Amino acid sequence: MAAWFGKELRNWRRARNLSSNKLGVKLQLSGAKILKIEKAERTCTAEQVAAMDQALDAGGALCRLWRRVEEDSAAPRDADKPATVPPRMGSEMDGTGMDMTKPHSLPEGNLSPVERRAFLGLGGVAALNPDAFADLFRRSDPGAMPKTVHPHEVAQVWAASHQIAQWDNLYGGAGMVRPASAGLFTWATGLLGVDCPDEQMKQNLFAAVSRLAIVMGASAFDAYEHHDAQGYLRVGTACAEQAGNWHLRAAALNWQARQATWLGAPDDGLTHAENGLLRADRLTPRERAMLHNARARALAKMGRTQAALAAVGRSDEAFAQARPGQDAPWMAYYDEAQHHGDTGHALYDLALISDHTPCKAVERLRTAINKHTDAYVRSRALSGTKLASLTMATGDPREAAVIGMRALDEVGRLNSRRALDDIKELRRICGRRARLPEVAELRERIRTTVGP
Repeated sequence: MAAWFGKELRNWRRARNLSSNKLGVKLQLSGAKILKIEKAERTCTAEQVAAMDQALDAGGALCRLWRRVEEDSAAPRDADKPATVPPRMGSEMDGTGMDMTKPHSLPEGNLSPVERRAFLGLGGVAALNPDAFADLFRRSDPGAMPKTVHPHEVAQVWAASHQIAQWDNLYGGAGMVRPASAGLFTWATGLLGVDCPDEQMKQNLFAAVSRLAIVMGASAFDAYEHHDAQGYLRVGTACAEQAGNWHLRAAALNWQARQATWLGAPDDGLTHAENGLLRADRLTPRERAMLHNARARALAKMGRTQAALAAVGRSDEAFAQARPGQDAPWMAYYDEAQHHGDTGHALYDLALISDHTPCKAVERLRTAINKHTDAYVRSRALSGTKLASLTMATGDPREAAVIGMRALDEVGRLNSRRALDDIKELRRICGRRARLPEVAELRERIRTTVGP
């Protein structure tokens, strides 16, 4: 554990572009001592660790890890067993330091948003080690199954789900994501039939496969491969339940709800969302907000205005209770931008279907567009297109044309059938104002970009 702490200290120091000497100056320690702590050749105090955490803006990550170092030091040792060493990537973890074998609660060492950013940028505990991920591609042949499941193989499944999610958010589900991930899924599900001698590792394997299936289901939904999406999401739900992981179960049912609503079956979507909210006390505030959003979107499609508005209110109340460090890494996407975008989409439907005032939808969609980062191009494009359509239908068509042009710039970078359909819907709404030169130009650019 001390060696693991040292490696993470070095990662944080490098992330902040600090030499050991510069960090030592901040802490009133020598640079040589910092290097020895990083190599686990010297120890330090909890007070010094707190100072390191603050100096490196680590959001409590180092303090939490240090508590595990102290616990490890205090644990009795069997003279015939070696001392504990840092777990390999994914050894009872998801590759980000989170213990995924605990089914009903998130561990004390969960990642804060600050930690997640550093993990994604640095490699953190090396969950996205390129060699490990490349090895998963090499072994995607289902005939190459190992005789026994090992921690590094489980970690590769976690790494695959993370990488595919990144691709999907950046490029959409209809491009390279689909063919690149098919072999990975075959290999990962094949592991479920391989002997796994450790019960905790088996739970972690089911959790890893669940996460991969959810990511691939969401991607297939975006590509309009709906039958595949439904199959992936059912696998994701079943594996989450097998792992006893309520958080993954909520994520899987959220996507089933969104897909059903999109396909014109909002009653089924509502059922999935409410199923996800069973034992909501075991979910985090963000997870509850996510599922109440799914309810709101289904209710809005059903024309149940007051019930949809109440669901948006429940979602807002839950999101207001969210705090850093409560969620699993895959919920990092559900930030303020995503929350405003999802609720804005529900209110958009109310504005167009039930003549509800568009003001709140406009405000939320604008917030989503302004706060989405470049890692979530598709989400920003979807909210931008909805805002352009709503403004075109209920507000200033010239302003709507400007918003639509910006959204079209991003849709042109995606392989997303959902994004294309939304843009085509915008073109249809533009027809009412087609005599305006700005609107006519937008319609023509949509035609030449995505077709009639």
